[in-house]
Amino acid sequence: MVTGNLFHSKKNSWPPEEYVSRNTLQLFNFDSAAPPKQAWRRRLNSHANILKEFSVTFMEAIQMVRLGIRLWSYVREEASHGRKAPIDPFTRESCKPSASQGVPLGGMGSGSISRGFRGEFRQWQIVPGTCNISPVMANQFSIFISRDGGNKKYASVLAPGQHEGLGKTSDEGISSWGWNLNGQHSTYHALFPRAWTIYDGEPDPDLKVSCRQISPFVPHDYRDSSLPSAVFVYTLVNTGKERAKVSLLFTWANSIGGISHLSGDHVNEPFIGEDGVSGVLLHHKTAKGNPPVTFAVAASETQNVNVTILPCFGLTEGSFITARKMWGKMMQDGQFDRENFNIGPSMPSSPGETLCAAVSASAWVEPYGKCTIAFALAWSSPKIKFSKGSSYYRRYTKFYGTSERAAVDLVHDALTNYKHWEEEIEKWQSPILEDIRLPEWYKFTLFNELYFLVAGGTVWIDSSSPSADVKSDQDPPIKVESKNIKVTEAEMNCRHSTGFEHTSTSGCNSSTGVGLKQNGNSTIPRKKRSSKHFSHHLKTEDQLDGNEDVGRFLYLEGVEYIMWCTYDVHFYASFALLELFPKIELNIQRDFAKAVLSEDGRKVKFLAEGNYGIRKVRGAVPHDLGTHDPWNEMNAYNIHDTSKWKDLNSKFVLQVYRDFAATGDMAFGIEVWPAVRTAMEYMEQFDRDDDGLIENDGFPDQTYDAWTVHGVSAYCGCLWLAALQAAAAMAQRLGDKFFAETCKTKFFSAKSAFEKKLWNGSYFNYDSGSSSNSKSIQADQLAGQWYTSSSGLGPIFDEFKTRSSLQKIFDFNVMKIKGGRMGAVNGMHPNGNVDESCMQSREIWTGVTYAVAANMLLAGMEEEAFTTAEGIFIAGWSEEGFGYWFQTPEGWTTDGHYRSLIYMRPLAIWSMQWALSPPKAIIEAPKINMMDRIVISPATFSLSLPETRVRKIANKTACFGNSSLQCTC
Repeated sequence: MVTGNLFHSKKNSWPPEEYVSRNTLQLFNFDSAAPPKQAWRRRLNSHANILKEFSVTFMEAIQMVRLGIRLWSYVREEASHGRKAPIDPFTRESCKPSASQGVPLGGMGSGSISRGFRGEFRQWQIVPGTCNISPVMANQFSIFISRDGGNKKYASVLAPGQHEGLGKTSDEGISSWGWNLNGQHSTYHALFPRAWTIYDGEPDPDLKVSCRQISPFVPHDYRDSSLPSAVFVYTLVNTGKERAKVSLLFTWANSIGGISHLSGDHVNEPFIGEDGVSGVLLHHKTAKGNPPVTFAVAASETQNVNVTILPCFGLTEGSFITARKMWGKMMQDGQFDRENFNIGPSMPSSPGETLCAAVSASAWVEPYGKCTIAFALAWSSPKIKFSKGSSYYRRYTKFYGTSERAAVDLVHDALTNYKHWEEEIEKWQSPILEDIRLPEWYKFTLFNELYFLVAGGTVWIDSSSPSADVKSDQDPPIKVESKNIKVTEAEMNCRHSTGFEHTSTSGCNSSTGVGLKQNGNSTIPRKKRSSKHFSHHLKTEDQLDGNEDVGRFLYLEGVEYIMWCTYDVHFYASFALLELFPKIELNIQRDFAKAVLSEDGRKVKFLAEGNYGIRKVRGAVPHDLGTHDPWNEMNAYNIHDTSKWKDLNSKFVLQVYRDFAATGDMAFGIEVWPAVRTAMEYMEQFDRDDDGLIENDGFPDQTYDAWTVHGVSAYCGCLWLAALQAAAAMAQRLGDKFFAETCKTKFFSAKSAFEKKLWNGSYFNYDSGSSSNSKSIQADQLAGQWYTSSSGLGPIFDEFKTRSSLQKIFDFNVMKIKGGRMGAVNGMHPNGNVDESCMQSREIWTGVTYAVAANMLLAGMEEEAFTTAEGIFIAGWSEEGFGYWFQTPEGWTTDGHYRSLIYMRPLAIWSMQWALSPPKAIIEAPKINMMDRIVISPATFSLSLPETRVRKIANKTACFGNSSLQCTC
């Protein structure tokens, strides 16, 4: 728990008045048109510099040469099968990443499109596991203004014309458009999941324009947050003395990024929907057998707003209507012909031809008057097909059916419901934004780091196929072939024990293989949802309907590391899901609990050592849920044999206990308990000297998978101590007193050995070996303490050791790197030099820095905490930084060169908020140390129990229900 005396720094406060005139802000002070007081801001004419990627040193290259050769061979082998390797450092995008990102579009798990701060639509992730970073420049908003009977006209694309490929005046394509916006007086303001672009007198000095971008990311709303849609609300204020006719134009190419628009067989079709919503459907036929996608671009017609469309235009001279002719029509008339709604579907496009559509919305704005025009974008790709064949329906099909034409309903509901989304978003964000104790930069960075839950390649599936009574349902159930994966007896107990049958369908499956999708009949008809009210933490409605099936959820480690739900990284990121979507977080833990109890005997080559092993060992927590067939083929990571890693099992136990303690979900605890016990028992093999403490094995057997560890390590050892404490506490609550006593005995023995081998008087050494970096100061050395404090458990170490270690990290790892303006470097020698023993020891990891800051908050070191985390903001998000906004990488070097953009771990900033405002269950936990509630019996027990004993305990815990912890077994 933190003190009430928080850090009052006002550094990096960006008031909107520094970017937009006060007069303009006052004009937009209605209907949420003005940007918020706290937001990330840029001028549209800001330079988007090319980002610099890290490079390995000569010595690092020598050390990794064998790995590099094996990895190159593996990448080629996967490519020969039409698949992308999970880690491929050899293939580079033709479009280099730049500092141009902004808030992404859409909800979670249905594919995403990002939008740069200058207005371009980029970073396309419609097909799972693929990311096309290049912008599709035909996708634009444009404005046409006519005054004084047409004698005074303005026209421009609402994006600065500073992009490659523009400026060809003889072109029939988009270069012929009016790229007249300078951007000097136009600004972007981001507060995820919304963004505002303010055009303060550009291109018309007497017209102020606000564009508000809204996506349905609503915490604790498991329906709307799955929707692939976004709304763009334009607010127009006429400050001139003349009436103005204003036409806004939304153009869209039939494309899912890259060169997909050239593949052919795409069709555009006009539509007129309900409640004045009308526009164009763009039916896209994907390549490589991927399921089709249908886009809907639309606007809402009102008494004052007239909507017209152009269903088809092209970008080349041979097109029937070219981009140049389309622009000319808008310049002349400010609208298209009403007859275009009657055209019907277009002819399929030819290979090499780009098919585009346009929607125009026009209105008269009186002198000193105001007007609102709303556009929406939706995309419907109901099916997900992974490259090894498994297919699923996306989460939103539970409510909208499985036809691509659901895009019509999606775009309609977006335009009619967006005000409700905004109300709920503001209720969620306001308590934090209005907290005067918090630094300004922290408030908006906290929300903006959530971009990853949309743009991080997320997949959210329905756990059962939609039934026939759902509107527009035209597709048969998807059949998934079961894999030949060994299921252990303990897992079968989980599946068939009546004690677990009351849990949701995303828990133990009784009829399919591990992680396989079931085809059921449950569904909820699509309907307009009533408003919900929720408070700040782990909202009550998340617990009211314990049997609600919220589907299954995946997100990537990063867009460059294509592995789903990488668990050692989820350890840091999971605070965001637990805080905002706890049911999703519990289901992820259920997936890993089932995985612990399974085994996959297929042979795998591990690339670092060149040896062979099996894909998944029973008792070992998998590194990830897979790449090409998630849930069914786990451990896509094949650099090392992660069944020998020393952090994964401890992280599983710690996450499960934290989630169990925070939610109070007894059914969840009972369901996953057999996996928790098995995970703990599995780790005893790594205690080589029977002192209760695990040892590392002289290779990078941890999340720092290039940083070798010898003997006892501060990182893995501390995690193990925390896991023993968490397992003991959970066992006590579930009635497994024998195991609770066993873990407590182990804990005290292991703690004594840990402190004796690693404590040096001011911090814990990196490891107990004799290498040149064994005495390094590791920023992440107290990760286990971080988790126990976050879970309401007592401290592992006394206050002096904890605060001394954190102060050492602050003084050396943080403040000795550019004066604390870059975050915490992973390793630092006690002489003040960066530990350069490997690539990762010299890196600054963004998510780890946030975690260290959270640990400092929990230890009462508020000023050090915010200074530490602010380094990530300064280096990554500020104008003086390196340009990593909305694409926060895994880490950067001390000179700012990145590794792995758009990465999961920075979501750990939500562990800081967790430390500042813990959930009620944690706050109200008994103030005594949970370990003190466990009575040790005279005997000292081993964690390794006979298999029959494991089954007995699993069956015993199955007897406990929600209402009682009594058992009569």
